[in-house]
Amino acid sequence: MEPVFWILIALVVILLFYAISKRNGIVRSENQVANAWSQIDVQLQRRGELIPNLVETVKGYAAHEKGVFAAVSDARAAMVSAKGPAEKMKASNALTATLGRLFAIAEAYPELKANTNFLQLQDELSHTENKVAFARQAYNDAVTYFNNAITVFPGSLFRGGRSKKEQLAVPEASKAVPKVSFA
Repeated sequence: MEPVFWILIALVVILLFYAISKRNGIVRSENQVANAWSQIDVQLQRRGELIPNLVETVKGYAAHEKGVFAAVSDARAAMVSAKGPAEKMKASNALTATLGRLFAIAEAYPELKANTNFLQLQDELSHTENKVAFARQAYNDAVTYFNNAITVFPGSLFRGGRSKKEQLAVPEASKAVPKVSFA
């Protein structure tokens, strides 16, 4: 057989392996996005488990603040029942806002602020919030990598019907610059 025939066969085999490699890279990237979301979900679950204990601790000192307790419980329930990353993060952001109101109540009760259970729960919640922030960053990095893999040539040829993933945005309330006053 002619050497040109073997060169063409070799080229076809190389292109086939390249296509398979590109396609597998996109699948791995998509799996990385799913894994990153799972890490966020784990932290949101942990956060959701801490909140009832925190609410019960505050209730012991501020039983008359029923509206805030109901709002926290409702926001937690909405987060637990939310489906998909965008809906879960929206519910999580709403929960963060209601927790802010709960901590504002705690400021009015010096004996609550000194309670070791409350302080421990507040500390655990703070650590969990940091883990959520880190997991969000990792998720957004994975989404960026995946979106690049399916939109940049030649990966766009092998996307196989996959569409871009949405990044998790920072809540508008978090973008506000805190006002510092010493007056």
